Amino acid sequence: MSAPADRFADRVDAGRRLAVALLAQSPELRDRPVVVLGLPRGGVPVAAVVAEALDAPLDVIVVRKLGVPWQPELALGAVGEDGVEVLDSRVLAHTQVSAEDVAALERRERAVLAEQVLVFRAHRPRLPLDGVTAVVVDDGLATGSTARAACRVARRLGAGSVLLAVPVGAADTVAGFADADRVLCLLAPEDFSAVGQFYDDFAATPDAEVVRLLELAGARTADDPHGRMTSERPGTA
Repeated sequence: MSAPADRFADRVDAGRRLAVALLAQSPELRDRPVVVLGLPRGGVPVAAVVAEALDAPLDVIVVRKLGVPWQPELALGAVGEDGVEVLDSRVLAHTQVSAEDVAALERRERAVLAEQVLVFRAHRPRLPLDGVTAVVVDDGLATGSTARAACRVARRLGAGSVLLAVPVGAADTVAGFADADRVLCLLAPEDFSAVGQFYDDFAATPDAEVVRLLELAGARTADDPHGRMTSERPGTA
């Protein structure tokens, strides 16, 4: 399946093209301890392709968007694992969502987040990130709230550096993204309205597919579950 240069056939196509660009821009990633972290659900099929290309382990960082109550697709922020919270001051100022409504959203989404963590990590521990390069991958970047939360989780868990890699993102969001050390975005159009407009197939990714991809990646890296060159991490001999 192929698509024009300014769009993607599906998330697998996006992952392949992202992996090619990532290796061209940062070939040293092949020789460093790297963990690829997909954002469930839609970011995981993209991340799985990137992880295989880098011969790196795959894990998830579970985050949940906080949608404006009367416009759920518009994110006013996000919550992530380990108590991370991100709020978008511009959206809050524009929508005037009350503090009480924000708190209610947070409680609801944290409950869903906890359920998803149990689903995605039912049979596997979270991969350690101490000192590694964390490559955070999603299928696109709109307001950037969930990606910001994910990058902050990676840092809180000890990542030595954080690289955000996405196939497409809103130009202003990409330009202003400050929560990663580096950002790789293949398409950053000015006329961005939604991530799905740049995919021929943008069907929802089921939980079961996320679990399947994590299990496949776990089997691939079973001999070195912490990533390549573990002995060369800082502080090890």
